[in-house]
Amino acid sequence: MSLVCAQNSEILMMKPLHVNQLYNHCDVEKFDFNTTEDLKNLDTIIGQTRALKAINFGVGIKQKGYNLYVMGELGSGKHSIVEQFIKSRKEDQEKPADWCYVNNFEDPRKPISLKLAFSMGIQLKKDMEELIVDLQGIIPSVFESEEYREKKQSIVDKLNEIKKESFQKIKERAKEEYIAINYTATGYTVSPMSKENKILEAQEFVALSDKEKEKIQEKIKKFKTQIEHTAQDMAIQSKAQLKEIRELEQHMTKKAVDNSIDELKKRYEAHPNVVMYLQSVEEDIIKNAQDFLISAQNALSATGAGSASESTIFSRYRVNVLVTHKDKEGVPVVYENNPTYANLFGEVEHVAQMGMLLTDFNLIKPGALHRANGGYLIFDASKVLLQPFVWDGLKRMLQAGAIRIESLAHSLSLISTLTLEPQTIELDVKIILIGSRMLYYLLYNYDPEFKELFKVNADFEDRIERNEQNSFLYAQMIGMMVKKNQLLPLDKKAVGRVIEYGSRIAEDSQKLSTHLKSLGDLLQEADFIAAQKKLKQITKNEIDEAIAQKAERSDRIKDYIYEEIQRETILIQTKGKKVGQVNGVSVVNLGNYAFGHPVKITALTRLGKDGIVNIEREAKLSGPMHDKGMMILSAFLAARYAKDFPLSVTATLVFEQSYGKIEGDSASCAELFALLSSLSEIALDQSIAVTGSMNQNGQVQAVGGINEKIEGFFDVCRLLGGTQKNGIIIPASNVKHLMLKEEVLHAVRNNTYEIYAIENVDEGMEILTGIASGKRDEKGNFPKKSIGYQIEDKLRFFADKSRQKKYKKERE
Repeated sequence: MSLVCAQNSEILMMKPLHVNQLYNHCDVEKFDFNTTEDLKNLDTIIGQTRALKAINFGVGIKQKGYNLYVMGELGSGKHSIVEQFIKSRKEDQEKPADWCYVNNFEDPRKPISLKLAFSMGIQLKKDMEELIVDLQGIIPSVFESEEYREKKQSIVDKLNEIKKESFQKIKERAKEEYIAINYTATGYTVSPMSKENKILEAQEFVALSDKEKEKIQEKIKKFKTQIEHTAQDMAIQSKAQLKEIRELEQHMTKKAVDNSIDELKKRYEAHPNVVMYLQSVEEDIIKNAQDFLISAQNALSATGAGSASESTIFSRYRVNVLVTHKDKEGVPVVYENNPTYANLFGEVEHVAQMGMLLTDFNLIKPGALHRANGGYLIFDASKVLLQPFVWDGLKRMLQAGAIRIESLAHSLSLISTLTLEPQTIELDVKIILIGSRMLYYLLYNYDPEFKELFKVNADFEDRIERNEQNSFLYAQMIGMMVKKNQLLPLDKKAVGRVIEYGSRIAEDSQKLSTHLKSLGDLLQEADFIAAQKKLKQITKNEIDEAIAQKAERSDRIKDYIYEEIQRETILIQTKGKKVGQVNGVSVVNLGNYAFGHPVKITALTRLGKDGIVNIEREAKLSGPMHDKGMMILSAFLAARYAKDFPLSVTATLVFEQSYGKIEGDSASCAELFALLSSLSEIALDQSIAVTGSMNQNGQVQAVGGINEKIEGFFDVCRLLGGTQKNGIIIPASNVKHLMLKEEVLHAVRNNTYEIYAIENVDEGMEILTGIASGKRDEKGNFPKKSIGYQIEDKLRFFADKSRQKKYKKERE
């Protein structure tokens, strides 16, 4: 349907778009492969030059605060691209250190952190285990040696000799005064003696005079006091003896331990902190040599309780390897999917024992920050912000340059259980947050610390240019995705169809979408269909089926709306002509699926002073963008048709049978056409729908969802009118976005569906009415019989009537 319009004695021909303008086909004949199996893996990341430069800069710079925020559309493959990029260059970087926690023998509540060279953490743990096992044999054998026994016996004999000599002297002095002292196993006895050195019998003692008895009692008391004083001296001597024995034990233990410890000290001499730790281990072993003797006794008794006790006794010598790295690992690249406080910063665990919660340095567990230390830590920004206290904790540790393991419950004073205060660990990590653009700008503007800690942002492109070079790279990327997911290979036509699909979801025939998730889903769904058919490769048919099935799974609401239109519950007219009525097109976005459907827009005009009344706005169903479009429409109407007289009109505009929120300005052209039709009383063609926004000068501007709108009106027209000719008016600036489905292309080829691209509203009115809009001549007048003339004439009539009413009212 081409329109012939009479305007100022000239005939203008408005032609619909050619079918070649409605879809950008991929020329698969330019591909030099038959299936994706023939394609090499893509060794570059297409279309992300800006983002990759930013990542390269952020990864390379080592100054504080240069962490990265990677932003872009969800599902665009940001995470895999970032990880792939980092892994491609991490081999050149310095290998990270191992970190361990060991016992602090001076204050066990404050474990000591040890930094060791790459992969040495496990070695130290093994060395310490072997040391303790060896000493469990060496130390007991030292205490069983002849040297130790002789020296210990010498100390014991020395004290015994002193003890014997001291008590013997008291006994001899007592004998001189006729007092007998006898030492027994349980103590001693003191008895009086006769001159013949015989112990007095009871009868003999009784027979003595009181004076003699008193004298004997005084002697006995005196010698008992001497014995007690000597016993006290012997107790002091015994303590000295025990001290001497302990010194002997420590000397012998040191002699036994020195060789083993010295060997370890030499092995770790490049790590002063480890040498200091080994020194403290040696001192503690020397002080607690008895633990090794008890262990040996338990081993001889072979009791189960002994082995458990032994494990507890020697646990203080263990090495808790918090983070270690293997030789071929390189720098760590860690992705934390669940960044809770404990998962990110580590925690101190407790064990229940006899109704109590106990802990030690062996129960310190690492977090993602520990595992990524010396490398890269990647996580989703939204997940970090949703976890309580994690964001503040992360910023605090990045600013301090150290990881502090602390219980969140203790920090908030929720529990009072005794816990540890591990020594902080030096933090050297590059944080990479992955999130949306909106979240980045919110953090940047409302969190002052964010801009100091995340100075580099990498913004991923949502679309790339569709040209011959990028199409081939896109094909390589498709091939790589197929191989990675172990899918059936695609032939070249199937690859071409996926490329076209990439343009459709990019909503631009000259662009390709970088949304890898959507492409991956399509390939997997097509693979499933091909496998059901028992095919060896995926063809264009399977790609088409996958796209159709995906739409079918989500189009229940669309079918319901279309059914109500067909049953005339929703009143849509796609035939004939009507004054003040036009078919606009709305898009319903369900998240994973979007579709278009026509909406009846009507306008009524009369004499009045209210101007253009937006019924949706009055009912509070209109959004700010829609209100803005209505105000632009009002300004255009007054400037174009009522320059030299007041606008005395009341016009009402409404989306019929619309009961929800209306937002956007894409219907402003349709609303204008309905309004102009009502003013001029010229009917509009109902077989042609309209979409497009406008500015104050009447220029038509691009709108979103253009493919869904064209296809939506097409589907409804076919539903209502069979093969009747229909069409739609769209902005000329939207032509480059067209990637329409095959049914629409087929109808356009058969001249049963026409798509008009307009640059200004005059062209749209001419298409809908078949009458020239008209342009003002040199005198400022519209040609007679033009739409402009009839609209201006009606507005002048309203203005004259309004003046007459005002004059009449003033006279009254």
